[in-house]
Parts: sequence; C-alpha cells; structure tokens
Amino acid sequence: MSQSPNEDEEDEDDDEFEPLGDGVDSISWLPPLANNPSSPPPSPPKITTSSTAESKVLPLFPLGGIVYTPNSEHVLNIFEPRYRQMYNDILMNGTKRFVVSMSHPEREGTFAKVGVVFQLEDLKEVSEQTGDQIKYVCNHKVVGRVLIHRVLNPEVWNSRETYLRVEGVVIDETDAEDEENSDGEEGEEEEDDDDDEDKKDGENTEKDEAISKAAYDTLLTALSKSKNPPPPPSKQERRFKESFKALVDKQHKIEEDIRFTEASVSTLAVAPGGGEDGLWMTVRLWQSFIEQRLVGRQNEMQMEFQKKLIAFLKQEKGLEENELPSAIGFDDLSPSLQQEVKDLQKRMQQELKPLVLESTLTIQKVLECNDHGERVDLLRYFVDAEKRRLDAKSTLQGMFSGSPDAVTEDFVEKDDENDNNEGRERNKDEGGGSSRDVAEMMNQDADIGDTKGSLYTDEPDAFQ
Repeated sequence: MSQSPNEDEEDEDDDEFEPLGDGVDSISWLPPLANNPSSPPPSPPKITTSSTAESKVLPLFPLGGIVYTPNSEHVLNIFEPRYRQMYNDILMNGTKRFVVSMSHPEREGTFAKVGVVFQLEDLKEVSEQTGDQIKYVCNHKVVGRVLIHRVLNPEVWNSRETYLRVEGVVIDETDAEDEENSDGEEGEEEEDDDDDEDKKDGENTEKDEAISKAAYDTLLTALSKSKNPPPPPSKQERRFKESFKALVDKQHKIEEDIRFTEASVSTLAVAPGGGEDGLWMTVRLWQSFIEQRLVGRQNEMQMEFQKKLIAFLKQEKGLEENELPSAIGFDDLSPSLQQEVKDLQKRMQQELKPLVLESTLTIQKVLECNDHGERVDLLRYFVDAEKRRLDAKSTLQGMFSGSPDAVTEDFVEKDDENDNNEGRERNKDEGGGSSRDVAEMMNQDADIGDTKGSLYTDEPDAFQ
C-alpha cells in the first residue's frame, strides 16, 4: 500500500482499499490440478529433483481450508499411505519439512500460492495402539512462509499414488528469535568456560546440573534484551496500536460478548520477526478472535432452538428441570420441532458458511503480504473495519431501542472443510453441554470453523 505524505491522505487510501473486494479471487491461487474434461491436460513441467540456492523442493500436504501462521504449533494424525510415505521420506533425507497450503473452497485440486513450512518436531508411532488405523502422531512448528512456483507432479493428484511435491522460495519467519538465540549462545560459551573452571576445581557441579535449561535460556534472553533494547515502534506500528485501542474501547463501551481485555492493548505485539513480541502473535490473536466470535454467533442460533426444545420437553413430555435429558433423538421431536431443526440447519449454512470463508481469506491475505510493514497496514485495515462495524451496530441499537433483531451481525466463515480430508485429523477440544448435544442431533459440528488446535497465544486472558 503506498504511503501518503499526511495521515488524512492515508485515511482516504484506507477507505478505498478493499483487500477482499474480489472474494475468493482476492487470493493468489495455483493452477488447478484436477483434470477438466473440457480441456486437454497440461503438459507436465520439467521435473526438478533437488533444491537450489533460490528455491526448495518440498512435499505438499493439503490440509483443507485451514490457514496456518508462522511460529504456531500443531499436532497431526497420519493415516493415509501416501502421507505415511511422506513422513518416512522426510525422516530419511533429514529435511523434516513439508509445505501446507490452503485449499480453494470451490475448485478441487487448487491451492494457494503462498503457504507455510511445517517442521517436524516430534513423531510417535501408534500403529499397535490404534490397530494401524493411525500410523504416526506428529508435533510440528510452522517455521516460515513459502511462495510456491509450481507443483512438480500434478498427475498424482488424481491417482493418489504418492504425495505432491512443490518447488518454491522459503521465507524464514524466525529471524528475531535466531538473533536472540545467537546472543544466548555466546553467553553460553562464556558460561561453559566458567563451568570448565568449576569442574577443574571440582565445585558447584551438582548446582549447575540442577539449573533448568528453560530458566537458563529465559535469563539469557532477558539479559540480551536489556543490553539490546528493541527499537521504538514505527509510525505504522503506532497507528495500528491506536486503532486496536479504539476497537477495544468500543467493544467495552457497548459490552460486546466477545471482546479483547483492556490489558491486551498495552501488551499488543507489533515488532518484526517471530519472537514473543512479534506481529505474528497478534495475527494469531486476531484469528482466534474471529473464530470465537463466529462460534459465539453459532451458539446464539443454537440457543434459540434449545429454548424451544426445553419448552417442548416440559410441556409435552411433562419433565421437570432436573429431569431434562442431555440428548434427545430427532424422531422423538414433534413435527414442528423437526422442521425447526431443518430450518436451523439451513440458516446456519446460509449465515455461517460465507462468514467462515471470510475468516480464512482474511488470514490468508495477511500471509500473502510481502513484508512486515504491509502486514501491519493490512491488520490495521481489518481492525478499523471491525470498529466501523461496531459503530454501525451501536447506531442501529440506538435507533431500534437496543433490539438485537435490528442488527445484522457481520460474522466470518470458512468453507465446508473442503472435500480433501487429506489426513488432516487434528486434536480438537470437544465442547460439552446441551448445545453440543443439539448440534450432534442435527449432524452439525458445534465447532464449525473451529481451528483451535492451530491457534496459540501467550495471552490466555486476551478475551472476555
């Protein structure tokens, strides 16, 4: 986004800027791999078997419509034969890395040009425990982004005989952490010298062994930061923090159900790099906010039906409050309630699906940004857009005497989890209670759009 000489002109540019104005087409996509019967298959590309200084050749593991961000951690269960082979290969060649890219919500075999690099941190074979239903349970860290140039073996997408391989440029997103670690390593060398002297003297060995490695690293990092304090926030970063504060103030003023804590304003991470004060932490925080708001909207819709269900059980079945079941079969409902369930399913599809899609496109667009400054500006745009939504909501509430029915909620959505289950069985938190039971009765997942397993923030109380 071009920089204007004064803030008024910058604000005018922001008003014209529509990062998701073209919907799904706002994202950069690779050519589809699935064969189109109306057109001849493309000629196969020249196969590259090894990486170069400019680009890397890595496996591609499609994981549906989920968007992952750098410096997050994830667990995957691996069961498909081709991905069992992929893990065997990355262990044998020592790379321990593969690419994950968002799948197109409508076109099969189409993936985003910008993905992320998963690095395998830990692997457990669980074949015996699961009757070979699952081969591996693997822990990963996302260590960077990747700009994918091409898929090297598109023909295997239809045959499924092996995994896809891509060629692209990897962009490391852990530089800030590496600098801190390198400073820490210098400190460790000095400490090691002291330890050698201690060993010669035969003193303090047990005390040195008792010191926690984690605590030691934390101390070194703190000392490094005290010697090399981070630079002050840039103008872009300051404007982003001002926008975030304005949003949080508005959320608390109108008492939004899903809102950031006021303390999160002072701890907002905006720095470059992948450290704890890096902007990627805030990207994940924003992703979590979008998802929690979406789940909140879904729960509201389910609660509407739940009230009618409870009334039916009390009036028609004669049950008392303490006799209400935790679950009830669809066939046990009255015809009118059965129709209510079907109508609710349709409403949830119509209202939530486009919003989940908007959620994933938002984070994918952030992933596509060329540099830190561009990411800061884009996040500020989304924060300002949410603030404008709340302003409009507040105005409407005043016009209609606070009636919630007068307000259209602007929630986000994700696609149908795409058709590719591509081995993406991730551990999810299971919600309990009657709202979950109603969702199961309707064959709906109460965690629609849920990617809790992919979202981690160091501020567990960042929401209220």
